[in-house]
Amino acid sequence: MKCDFLIVGSGFAGSVLAERIANELRKDVIVIEKRNHIGGNSYDEFDDNGILIHKYGPHIFHTNDKNIVDYLSQFTDWYKYEHRVLAFSKGDYYPVPINRTTINKVFNKNFNTDEEVKNFLNQICERRNPVLNSEDVIINQVGWELFDKFFRHYTKKQWNLEPKFLSPGVCGRIKVRTNDDDRYFQDKYQIMPKEGFTKIFEKLLDNSRIKLILNKDYKEIIDEINYKYLIYTGPIDYFFDYKFGKLTYRSIHFDFINYNQVSYQPVSVVNYVDPDVPFTRVTEYKKITFQNSSTTTLSFEYPNSNGEPFYPILTDENLQRLKFYMDLALKEKNLILCGRLAEFKYYDMHQVIGRALNLYNSLIYKL
Repeated sequence: MKCDFLIVGSGFAGSVLAERIANELRKDVIVIEKRNHIGGNSYDEFDDNGILIHKYGPHIFHTNDKNIVDYLSQFTDWYKYEHRVLAFSKGDYYPVPINRTTINKVFNKNFNTDEEVKNFLNQICERRNPVLNSEDVIINQVGWELFDKFFRHYTKKQWNLEPKFLSPGVCGRIKVRTNDDDRYFQDKYQIMPKEGFTKIFEKLLDNSRIKLILNKDYKEIIDEINYKYLIYTGPIDYFFDYKFGKLTYRSIHFDFINYNQVSYQPVSVVNYVDPDVPFTRVTEYKKITFQNSSTTTLSFEYPNSNGEPFYPILTDENLQRLKFYMDLALKEKNLILCGRLAEFKYYDMHQVIGRALNLYNSLIYKL
């Protein structure tokens, strides 16, 4: 086999780059995917009950970048969707991210203005300087009680590490609010593809210049392929045969259950923040897709360390090991790394797409 670009992985990183290279540069591309489907972790499909589910947990599209929306709009129409999440603790629901409603409910207050909430948070927060980890980030904003209730145990279940052992960015991604905005995201564009994400991937890869190989580890056939450039989106430690040891990732086991009832929970996603509940969150997919159905399908998430790598665990040890791998990658001729696993970064979906588009724009000047 022969191609200009060999791409490992068919998630957003690999598929966007494949589309750009094939359609704009008119170069031949081979995409190798180890799973039996395209789309990476953004893959969705209809279950036996006709409900569109996200096989690897809820993927919610949001961005402030119009260029990313314009690009994807070539491959899908959209519907508006504003994501809302509740935390379930000791028998009651609370809005997350923490907002004015959350604070009023937890502390039995009746704050009506941002200023009142800010003043209260200033009273209960614990100033930590320097901010070295995720515990410091949250304690700095909301103090111990809210940290312990909503972050400490949930984070331990999710990462199998206390927040004090995780980098500041892990728990600091979603900001605490002083108003009553209960949307999970505040981005300008909060939309979902009308036909689902898999349809986007099918259109991205629909080009005669793109050859797709499924169910195959790239290492099994790479010696049979004559290529000029290699775009790699898989785990960087695997690429280098774990030369400096394994980077650690968090995985998730999903239990999908269909219930013979119209609705199961108040919103699409509920986080279970108490330590005695083994799962972290429950997603009710029809509340994302707005499908009409007499039944409803949910996924229960159980984090673990043994499955597919989903989330890079950003500890000091991992980041030091990553540096060794990145230095090695720089010595590789015509190797391009892109994506959450290849770069060991906690990218959201829109960030991966933006990263791929930027990589393409820089790539065209090198050819």
